[in-house]
Amino acid sequence: MENNPSKFIAFQQAVEGISLPAKFTFPFYYEPHPLSLIAAEELQQYIEQQTEWEHNFGLIPGQKGMVIGKMFGVLVVQNQKEELGYLAAFSGKLADANDHVHFVPPIFDMLKEGGFYREGERVLYEMSAEIDQLERSEELACLKQRVIDTDHLCKTEMQSFKQQVKEAKEQRKGLREQAELFPEEQRDQQLEELRKQSMREQFFLKDLTKQHREKRAIAQAELDRYLDRISQLKRERKQRSNEIQNQLFDQYRFLDATGKTKPVLELFQHVENGNPPSGAGECCAPKLLQYAYLHALKPIAMAEFWWGASPASEIRKHRQFYPACRGKCEPILGHMLQGLKVDPNPLKENPAEGKELTILYEDDYVVVIDKPAEFLSVPGKTISDSVLKRMEVYLPEATGPLLVHRLDMSTSGILLVAKTKEAHEYLQYQFIRRTIKKRYVARLDGELKETGGVIDLPLRVDLNDRPRQLVCYEYGKHARTEWELMEVKNGCSDVYFYPVTGRTHQLRVHAAHPGGLGMPIVGDDLYGTKADRLHLHAERLIFRHPGTKEWMTVSAPVPF
Repeated sequence: MENNPSKFIAFQQAVEGISLPAKFTFPFYYEPHPLSLIAAEELQQYIEQQTEWEHNFGLIPGQKGMVIGKMFGVLVVQNQKEELGYLAAFSGKLADANDHVHFVPPIFDMLKEGGFYREGERVLYEMSAEIDQLERSEELACLKQRVIDTDHLCKTEMQSFKQQVKEAKEQRKGLREQAELFPEEQRDQQLEELRKQSMREQFFLKDLTKQHREKRAIAQAELDRYLDRISQLKRERKQRSNEIQNQLFDQYRFLDATGKTKPVLELFQHVENGNPPSGAGECCAPKLLQYAYLHALKPIAMAEFWWGASPASEIRKHRQFYPACRGKCEPILGHMLQGLKVDPNPLKENPAEGKELTILYEDDYVVVIDKPAEFLSVPGKTISDSVLKRMEVYLPEATGPLLVHRLDMSTSGILLVAKTKEAHEYLQYQFIRRTIKKRYVARLDGELKETGGVIDLPLRVDLNDRPRQLVCYEYGKHARTEWELMEVKNGCSDVYFYPVTGRTHQLRVHAAHPGGLGMPIVGDDLYGTKADRLHLHAERLIFRHPGTKEWMTVSAPVPF
């Protein structure tokens, strides 16, 4: 192993007086260590000043190329001489390449010329081009039209013949009536001739039906032969793609701090589908740790930051630090961090420890709770303590589900609890019909110019980074928020939010997204910047009482 590998970057600033962290960074929820902050600052200076590559981050007006913001990462390390430095990485590709001098290399270079992946891409491209050519060909169009024309001609002929049969039947009916006036022998001859005419028409109808069926079958068979050719190519392409994908998966093998290696398929075998998501292993953290392990560099601390314009669907702020994504990185880093002393996962700590619920109102039907911030409404995966659990203890004789609605863990304010099943159904019906009126108070990080409005941004979960939500016009659920400015003070804006719908993180995303207010709620550690708390409070609720059926208004004092 190299004592000072080429990707090891010595600090430009003096860092001798900075204490090393006792444990390595927990990558999914962290405050950057001072050494990570310095490394990130130096990397950002490099990105701004370098001339080795050009990438449109959306920061320079008029720059050519598609705007693509990028996640960058730094890993503070110590080499075998106990010298401190850091490694740098970017997520995915940068400037249409995945290997640059200043950054650690990818786990596997898919873009390497002559490699199996590029060759496989070429073959798949050629197969796709052939399929596209066949699907767009004039021959296919002619074959489809021939089926349509044949079907139309057969239907026209059949309708014409059936009309003739109908008219002939009417004529025979009249002739039969006339034949009744003939002498018996002449009458019988006439009726027999009419019967034979009817039988000839039936035979001709059967023969015509058979001819039509054969004509349609011939036209359809020619079309099917052509379509089968396309289907076969698509099956071959899918098989080839799966082979390339499996070969690619086999290249992604990740080390941990003890030197143990695991393939990516093994790491994802217990997740949904059992297959790694696209881009698994291409994020900053796995690349940084892999390089450190391969070159005997001791990981000290890590941080990742966003550089550039925010994607249309996500909320990312230029230069801001973010945790590693869970969907792609959690199974991988769960293995790679083995053998390191890592900071404890704060998400497993009970945030409600030492906190109490305030009862704002109570009678025989309902309890109105003022929930503190950082307090679960219902039990989580690892934490049971919640409003629901405490209400089950407080109301042991209650019937029904108790909680009528929920608040995000970080949001404080009013929660309705129903003591009976009937009261729960009555209140829940009001939420479903959206007759209950909710008002939230939020403090936004920025100064609003407008005094009010409506935000319509459809939302869905980020499958690669739960519980974050994305704005998605294709698959997102309708989400609507009305808002009103209260006050602008000290660089912040206090607003009233009136959510019409109740989607997960709706107010947080509608506040932070550029298509909404473009200002995150103060203290929003998912869509903004962490502070002492999330400054979002469910301040007022107006509902029809399940007992008296009268409208009732409850308020909870704003704690910030």
